[in-house]
Amino acid sequence: MKAKPARPPAAQMPPRLAQSAFELFAERGFARVNLDQIAARAGVTKGSLYWHYRSKHELLLAACNRYYQQWHAAVQAAIAPRPDPLDRLRAALEFSVHSCVLDTQNRMFTTSLFLLMQEDAGARAGWAQFYAAVREFYVGLVATAQAAGRLPPGDARRRVDLMLEAMEGLKLRAGFEPQVAQPAEQQAILASLLGIFQTGVPQTMPAGMEPATAHLHRHPTPPGRTQPTACTPPSERS
Repeated sequence: MKAKPARPPAAQMPPRLAQSAFELFAERGFARVNLDQIAARAGVTKGSLYWHYRSKHELLLAACNRYYQQWHAAVQAAIAPRPDPLDRLRAALEFSVHSCVLDTQNRMFTTSLFLLMQEDAGARAGWAQFYAAVREFYVGLVATAQAAGRLPPGDARRRVDLMLEAMEGLKLRAGFEPQVAQPAEQQAILASLLGIFQTGVPQTMPAGMEPATAHLHRHPTPPGRTQPTACTPPSERS
């Protein structure tokens, strides 16, 4: 008689279920996943699932928290061997590009989460807390590199915000231009993001990543004139 597979210890069940939920949410989206599918992926009964999580929403938040914890642990491991402040920043950016943009599973999970959290206060609060922690992590790296003379002085927080905004934009853009999430683009993306901290604006841009304001630099304003904006009265434009 074939022996039944050993059941995992009870302490392992919550993270196992959260990981199974994460995988399914990334593959199918939140709306197309049910508790039966999550239990099957984890190799447990639905009754066992309910012992640890009372609802799909609880599992969603658990999947988010597991992703956040794994990201923090992995980025710390990526920078740990690098003593130089600029190398630590570069390693963190390289990890983030790979994890957040090139890794299809992570990218699909977080972009789906962006839509969900517009209506789900719990998911929104969790992401806001994670995002704030990531921001402070990068501000610390940049400030340390600036203090060591490895980066020019400047507003570290604003530059970190710009970098994170660019990263989130890349994740969304990969949904309709998947070529930006190919491994061949990793070094070009990394150079662009690192350029934000070295000069305040990206030094090199992957194809199609030119900023919307680039045309302002190609057409300099004549001396004594100001660049018109959307708020400039039509009578003052020419």
